[in-house]
Amino acid sequence: MKTDLYRRRLMAASVAGATMVMLPVGLRGAAKLLATPRQTSGPFYPVELPLDDDNDLVQFGHSTSLAKGEITHLTGEVVDVYGHPVSNARVEIWQCDAHGRYHHPRDRRGRAADPNFQGHGSFQTGDDGRYRFRTIRPIPYPGRTPHIHFAVSGPDFEPLVTQMYVAGEPLNESDFVLNSIRDTALKESLIVDLLPAGVAGEWTGHFRIVLAADGRFQAV
Repeated sequence: MKTDLYRRRLMAASVAGATMVMLPVGLRGAAKLLATPRQTSGPFYPVELPLDDDNDLVQFGHSTSLAKGEITHLTGEVVDVYGHPVSNARVEIWQCDAHGRYHHPRDRRGRAADPNFQGHGSFQTGDDGRYRFRTIRPIPYPGRTPHIHFAVSGPDFEPLVTQMYVAGEPLNESDFVLNSIRDTALKESLIVDLLPAGVAGEWTGHFRIVLAADGRFQAV
């Protein structure tokens, strides 16, 4: 009886070991990251993308004038839940300008839109999964805490739309979109520290985007 039990346990251990060998090296014993939660795209995703749709939202077209607001350098990476970088991901951002206006025909609140603010930008990740943008520090407008919209799309995964928030903003406590996320860890994953960039009046922040699945590891 003891010998049979020992053999069964040995066989089970051998199967488990073989399964581990078959997994990609990066997945063996890897702890999963929290997938970035989905959020609304809001009503002001651009109807038409700007002709100069690059990753610098502060200088638009051939103009030498800079957008109003505090320049902010955003960096980050798109990864899967095991931390592997996701290449060829299109990262888009859009936000209101320093007057609280989106570049959208239905947004007619307050002052006229800043003509030097691009409003929307995009970046294609390379093999390292990283992205970068130069934009302005987001500001509040009635009903919302400062935020930046993000959309990530690519050939091997389901598109993700989410929002990035700024740590320390008082309106974070009452923002209905942010607080629709009940899980504290998930909510905090969308909140980013903006730190002085070393140039007076400029900021820097890092926002990691974790995709729930990118098409390469769905069978695991």
